[in-house]
Formats: sequence, C-alpha cells, structure tokens
Amino acid sequence: MKKITHLLFALSFLLLINIDSSAQNAPAQHVILVTIDGFRPEFYLDSTYGMPTVRQLMKNGVAAEGLNPVFPSVTYPDHTTMVTGVTPAKHGIYYNTPFEPEGATGKWLWDYKLIKVPTLWDAMHKAGRKTACVRWPVTFQAPIDYRIPEYWNYKDMSDSRPYTAAATAPAGLWEEIQKNATGVLQADDLAAEHDELVQDENVARIAGYLIRTYKPGFTALHLACTDHYEHQDGRESYMVRASVAGADRCIKTLVESVNRAGIADSTLIVILGDHGFENIYRSFNPNYLLKENGLINDVKTGDWKAQFHSSGGSSFLHLKDPNDKQTLEKVKLILENCPDSVKRYFAIIDKNKMTAIGADPNSPLALTGINGTTFGSKTNKIIETFDKVKGTHGFFPDHKQIQTGFVAFGPGLKKGAVAEKLDMIDVAPLIVKLSGIDLPGMQGRLHTELLE
Repeated sequence: MKKITHLLFALSFLLLINIDSSAQNAPAQHVILVTIDGFRPEFYLDSTYGMPTVRQLMKNGVAAEGLNPVFPSVTYPDHTTMVTGVTPAKHGIYYNTPFEPEGATGKWLWDYKLIKVPTLWDAMHKAGRKTACVRWPVTFQAPIDYRIPEYWNYKDMSDSRPYTAAATAPAGLWEEIQKNATGVLQADDLAAEHDELVQDENVARIAGYLIRTYKPGFTALHLACTDHYEHQDGRESYMVRASVAGADRCIKTLVESVNRAGIADSTLIVILGDHGFENIYRSFNPNYLLKENGLINDVKTGDWKAQFHSSGGSSFLHLKDPNDKQTLEKVKLILENCPDSVKRYFAIIDKNKMTAIGADPNSPLALTGINGTTFGSKTNKIIETFDKVKGTHGFFPDHKQIQTGFVAFGPGLKKGAVAEKLDMIDVAPLIVKLSGIDLPGMQGRLHTELLE
C-alpha cells in the first residue's frame, strides 16, 4: 500500500513539474491584453484611419476581419468573456448594470466576486506569474497584484479619483503611479470630456510604467475614449477619428514600454474591442407597452408582472414570477400586435436564440434594435427621436456593424495570418495556448490557423 502511495505521489510530482515546465517554456511569458472600447475592424483595415502602429503589428502578427461580441454586445459582459473564455450565461456578468426591479440606481457590475468562473488572472497566478490591470471592467476587489480597477461613485460621476484610489492595490500604488507615470491626476484626467483624450493617455502611461517596473506576466488595460465619442457623435466624426489615432499612440506607448523592459521577445500583445457601433436616431421604450397593458403599475411597490431591462441596442424581458407563463404569452402577444410603424424598430430574440448564444438565462426573451433604434426604460412615451445622430451597441451580434476588431503580435503567431471571423470566446484559448497556462471550462475554440 505504501509503495502505491509513494508511486502516486511521484506521478503527481512529475505531472506538476511538467505543467510548470510547460508554462515556463511557453513562447509568451508576458501577455498584454488591451481593449479599445468600440474598436471597429475598419480602424486597421482602412488606411484612412490613423492607426499606423496597429497596422504595423498586424503586418508582423495576426488579425481578424471581424470578431463577434456576446449578447448583449456591451462592455462588461464582453470584457468578462475575454478573460474567461465563456459566455455571459456561464460567467454571470449578463449586463453592464444589474436588473433592479424597483428602478435603476446607476450601479454597475464592478465587483470581481460576481464572476462565477476562473479568469486569466487566476490562471496566471497558478502558473506563478504576477498580474496587473488598469481600468479594466469587473476588477473591483479582484485578486490582482497591481490593481487599478474601473470603479466610480454612481451617485456623483464628476470625480472618480477617490473611489479608484481607494480600490487600488497594493497600498501606495496610487501615489506611486502619480509620482512616476502621470503626475498629479485631476478629476478630468480619468474622464472623456471636453473633446479630450487624456483618459486613454493616462491609462497607457500607467500600464507602461507597470510593465517597465514590474514586468507582470499578465497585464490588462481598457481604453475607453473611442467608445465615448462614438456614443456622442455616431460612427463618424472628428473626435471619433481623433480618439482612434489617440488609441494607436497608446499602443505605441505599450510597445515602447515592452522594449524598455527587455521582454519584447517573450511578450504577446493582444489588441481588440468589445463591440462595434451603430448610428441611432431614436429610442424605443418597450416598458410603455407593458404599462399600457396593465403589466406595470408601480415598480417601487412591487406592483408589476413584467419589465424590460434595457442594455443599449437591446432590451431583456424579466418576469416577477419566472414561472408566470400567462404573462409571458401576454407580452409576446403585445409585441406581435404592435402596428408596423412600431415593429419596424425592433426584432424579437427568442429563448432558443438566447440560450444558443449564452445570454442571461433568467430572461425568457429579448429585443434587439433595428433601423437605427436603441432602447430606453421610460413608461410615459413609446418613442423618443433624437435631435442629432448618436451611436450605440448592445445589438444582437448577427451583422457586420456590431463586430469588433482583433490584432495580435508576439511569439508563436503566424506572421501575416488573417482570420475571417473570431468569436469573443475564442480570445482566451489563444492566450492560454501561447502562455502555457491552464484555464478550465473555456467554451471557445483555438484558431490554429493563427499559430506558427
């Protein structure tokens, strides 16, 4: 019996050595995952956009003609899928903001503890590598060695500094980055206001400093300015193009930091977006229909049977009683009986489609906007028309405009390879393969055509 026990121990030890050896011998000992929020494939496929650095990385690395986001195609679910390799139905971050039956408070799904599956940060730690994040979604209280999360006071968004600083770890890092990377940060230095791009610049400077100083095995950062100006102006404007060029300069800052750190030969840089963008001209409020038909009376007192939770270009039905089939059928009938003048603004995503794509399992159906339509939550008006073109995302990802971009550069990749299409769940498997770590339960596939 002792001999068997010793043999099993020896085999386990050898297996552990092999796993560690695999991670140590992997081509990418360092991974930088950078998102340009609202990144569209044409930003690097069309040379009229100012992205020379990204195009140079694509030339010497790999790219995709398009990457399909999750549903809803919004920031927090997509960013969580990137670092888990699974859909929202599995990782638990279904939206940017939680469904709050008594009315939205403005809270977002910041807390890392809400993620139901292991992440790349967990896997990197198990492989013995240090980790970092800069303004990455859903990293509040995350077990990340150098952590500057995306976090703010939802009751007063004018100055996020005190909340970001308090959530930064380890102690003293906030002061350290201001001393060595950014200078003293002002309120607008972490915001996209006044047609400025300083937020992205500071995020890149911070990440560059962490890379040069600590050489983490995994660094993730989020550049948000492009998304802000696409929301403000639609798909095309001076500030959209300026923010795209600004994001490219941020990528150059990261490349320079990798070179200065002396880790260029062992660093994988993955640049991608979380969604594309569409122009919008109006907002449709489906809860107006539910109120008019007696399914919403007063949400604050709990007097309701069904509500839609809007998520940009989509809206998800929630039932007070999940087993209330009668109310569900009534909602379907209400939607089917809408006049054509209203039906032209939305399409129904049924439960089968939602299950197949891995959307919120608690919602029995959703709506996706069409013909330039986004969604609101008001109950006193069915349609609101905008006085100017705007932009949004969140739509069901079955068309080109909502696809996002993907470019990667580093060891182990086939130079010049271009994939026709990736899915968001395919990002983590590529990182796992090239970094030699283990992340169980991933749903995506490894695109071997991108590998040497």
